[in-house]
Order: sequence, then structure tokens, then C-alpha cells
Amino acid sequence: MASVLERSLSAAGKPLFLCDFSPPRGPGLGYLDYIKLLDMDFVCVAYNPSKSVRADSAMLSHQIKAKTGKDVVFNLACRDMNKLAIQSHLLGAAILGLENVIIVQGDAFSERDRALAREVSDFKATDLIAAVRAMNQGVDYRGLKLTAPTRFCIGATLDLGKGIEQEARRTEKKLAAGAQFFITQSVFQVSLVQEFLDSFRRINGHDLAAPVFYGLYILDKDGVFFGDIPPQVIEELEKGRSGLDIALDVFQQFVAGGINTFYLIPPIMKGGIRKYDVAQMLVETARRSLGVHLPAPD
Repeated sequence: MASVLERSLSAAGKPLFLCDFSPPRGPGLGYLDYIKLLDMDFVCVAYNPSKSVRADSAMLSHQIKAKTGKDVVFNLACRDMNKLAIQSHLLGAAILGLENVIIVQGDAFSERDRALAREVSDFKATDLIAAVRAMNQGVDYRGLKLTAPTRFCIGATLDLGKGIEQEARRTEKKLAAGAQFFITQSVFQVSLVQEFLDSFRRINGHDLAAPVFYGLYILDKDGVFFGDIPPQVIEELEKGRSGLDIALDVFQQFVAGGINTFYLIPPIMKGGIRKYDVAQMLVETARRSLGVHLPAPD
């Protein structure tokens, strides 16, 4: 299995796509029909999106790799497990042959959520990143040696909507803890990326060398929106412009700005339904526009 970092370093300027994928809410294999649509560099399996009961991200990632051969990344949240459980879970993922993990904090529970379940959050995201790096060195959270080190390529998140300077400092802390690549929430303006990179350099005294996969969100006027969507983008949707066309325009702006790593977020409809076929259309169109040809999925 290829690591995200290795693939990023060998991309030679070609666009790389991590595609967000929501695990199913049942034990059937129907999700494979959606996976087969996707000719992505990595399928990025989300962790209990919308705080709903879904298939475990690591187990599903293993099944996707085993049944389709596609490279995978699994997300893992700090919120729901204590230190013992989460590191045992990671050892299981390593035994399954998984290499790529993105550490997230997990959305906080609402008062209604807390009436039914409770948060654990033994680790903060940065602390778990450091703990996974220690596992890669053969040591668990108690300081005891594992029988063999893990080999995880460690990803983290950043959100340019939370304040550029604050996020620049937080990103540096995650790098110091052991993060090797990042994904972002949706970004619609390449100028925001440049502002972040400039702030990161000014505050931390060096460039951000780790790969960053910028959130490329395909909206649907009848879908569910999350994150910071610029008002002008909402207005374009309301006037009839397709979310696919808007996302392709954003993609071209990013490429013109020297960015070629993307975290693709397919449309999200009511009930959690995803339009993966639209995501595949974007990737095919984007690759053709750059003269990149890859074989279609089976």
C-alpha cells in the first residue's frame, strides 16, 4: 500500500485527489458500487460523519483495499475512545495492513447527544499525533515497548476558517508532534491559501513543507452545506450554476496558483446520501484539462 507522503513526493506535478467517503450505516456490501465509481488516488474513509453510527473507518478501509485494490486513508477521532482503546484500535489497523491515518478531534457532542452517549477525548488531536509517532518508534502511551513498531503515515487537519494566524501556530504544533500531511476544510479562494502560507512562514520562520490537500467541495443546491461557504458561491448556485462547474473553476484557480493536492468532498444530500458520480466527473474533467490520462475504474 502506498503512503500519502510517498505518493505526494513522487507526483511530479500531477494532481492528487483524496476523496472523502462516508461509511455505510449497515453491514451490507452495497457501498462497493460507489467505490467502483471512484478513480481517485486515495479513498479517504470518514469517521462517523454527523456523529452517526456507521461502519468503523479502519475496518472499512481494509475491506475497500482488499476487495478493490484502491489505496485508502482512514480517519480516527479522539472523541470516542480512551488511550488504551485507541492505541489497541491502531494496532489492529496496522495488522490489517493500513498505513495512512488522519487524526481528527471529532465534533463536540450537543446537549442532546450527551443524553445518549458521552465523549471521552483522553487524547487531544495533537497529543494523539505524538502518540502515533511514538507507536511508529515502538512505544505505547505508557512508555512500554511494542513487539514491533507501526508504520503509519500520519495526517492531520487544518481549517483556514478558524483564523489564519491561529491556524498557522496550530499547524506548526501538529508538525512538531509528527504530522506528515494535512487536509483542510473546503476552500474556495486561492488567495486564502497564499495568506495562510505567508503567515505560516512569518510566524514559524520556515515554509510549510508537508503536503496539504486543500478541500475542494462540490456543492449541490438541494444538498446540505457545511463549513464557510462564500455568499457569492451560494448566489451562483441559486442562479442556476452547477456545483460541479463552480468546483472545476476553483480547481483551475488552484492549479494556476501552483497547487496540485486536493481533498475532494462529494455533494452531501439530505439523509447523508453522497453523489460520488459527480466527484468522479470532476476528476475526469480536471485530469483531461491538464492532459493527464489514467485508466478508468473497473
